Amino acid sequence: MAATLLNLPFGFYRASVRKFSWQWFLAIHLPVPFIFILRITSGTAWTIIPALVACAVAGQLLGGFLGGFWIQQRTIKETVKENEH
Repeated sequence: MAATLLNLPFGFYRASVRKFSWQWFLAIHLPVPFIFILRITSGTAWTIIPALVACAVAGQLLGGFLGGFWIQQRTIKETVKENEH
């Protein structure tokens, strides 16, 4: 759960930058050390790693979906405002 929540803002940010840019790669890879530290400090076994990776990917995807949705809604509102004037 923590890996998912940690990756949400990074996925949200990733949705707003150009694909395969350095910011995109940073948004994907920056949470990895934090998840590693989380696993080490929590004392969980190494067998939990696949579940952590799955949760991290889920957080990235969910954050990216929410970020894309937010960008789309903002664009629609700006278009409506421009057409009103």
